[in-house]
Amino acid sequence: MSQGPRSGLAAVSSALLAMSRHLEVRDVLKTIVASARDLLDAQYAALGVPDDHGGFAQFVVDGVSDEQWKAIGPLPRQHGILAAMLHEATPERLADVRKDPRFEGWPSSHPEMSDFLGLPIRDGDEVIGALFLANKNCEKPEGGCGFTEEDEELLSILAQHAAIALTNARLYERSRELTIAEERSRLAHELHDAVSQKLFSLRLTAQAAAALVDRDPSRAKGELQQVAVLAAEAADELRAAVVELRPAALDEDGLTATLRTHVQVLDRAHTARVTFTARSFRALPAAQEEAMLRVAQEALHNALRHSGAEHVDVTLERRGSGAVLRVTDDGSGFEPTAIRRAGRHLGLVSMRDRTSGVGGTLTVESAPGKGTTIEMEVPGG
Repeated sequence: MSQGPRSGLAAVSSALLAMSRHLEVRDVLKTIVASARDLLDAQYAALGVPDDHGGFAQFVVDGVSDEQWKAIGPLPRQHGILAAMLHEATPERLADVRKDPRFEGWPSSHPEMSDFLGLPIRDGDEVIGALFLANKNCEKPEGGCGFTEEDEELLSILAQHAAIALTNARLYERSRELTIAEERSRLAHELHDAVSQKLFSLRLTAQAAAALVDRDPSRAKGELQQVAVLAAEAADELRAAVVELRPAALDEDGLTATLRTHVQVLDRAHTARVTFTARSFRALPAAQEEAMLRVAQEALHNALRHSGAEHVDVTLERRGSGAVLRVTDDGSGFEPTAIRRAGRHLGLVSMRDRTSGVGGTLTVESAPGKGTTIEMEVPGG
């Protein structure tokens, strides 16, 4: 990311604004590290968030390729210079980190580092992270450090604002967790009501079939067919609830891979042809990717269960800094105004809520006999 030194208020303002644009903790950490490296024109930058067991819960680097990072191996422990910053909460500015008596070496694949500047990130009295830079891109004074007192002051300002950005991101994630817990509770109640009703009807129908099997086998056969229908409906209710309660591993696989896998499973499970295409898509903030996945699942469920479609197509493509999700089917379609009057039918209200919750827009195009297209656009990070 680093393209040479920048100085002055404009550079600091740019770095602080970049941090304030994100709400996901991982995105904030990456932005802090990249901003620090760019602002102080260093070759390497890193930020570690400590856990409670002598290691790091999260550790983000900038200036190291993915291949180098994998070769380095496990995350570092809290020892040496890192421990000093975390436990003593003091800045460290060194001409050569390798000559410091606290230096304990690094893995064979670790890049060589010399001059070093590190600062703790504090939230009040609590140290919530350690931010450090290495190898400033400049001529080094004889036996001295490339990083100056002015650099330390700049990094101190950045660290203070990083603490605010990181704390806000953590509060946001906690609020999302509470929202998810509330939604799970709501889903549990809905699941209990819906499935309980189906199972109650299934039990009564099975009892009726048992009572009729000797004196009226023909009617008993009809009741047993109804048992099969009710059992299938109960299974559908459970399947829909499981999809809603267990989100895919977006952090590990990303939205494109997760959607592709989901579509492949549906294509095998249904008679309709289900296809997926991704065009120039790039990663979005986690909340937007989760919302897009949920809207895609709801739209696919509607198309496959209610529309009688022979082909359902899902596309995901970049639009500006954001993205567009489109789910199109060639099914029976419907009159959108009538559906709006019908409230939550086909989950349109839920899809609109999810979309607006991440700053996006949802468009529904349909007509009787003309199929349906649901398009969701989000602005990106």
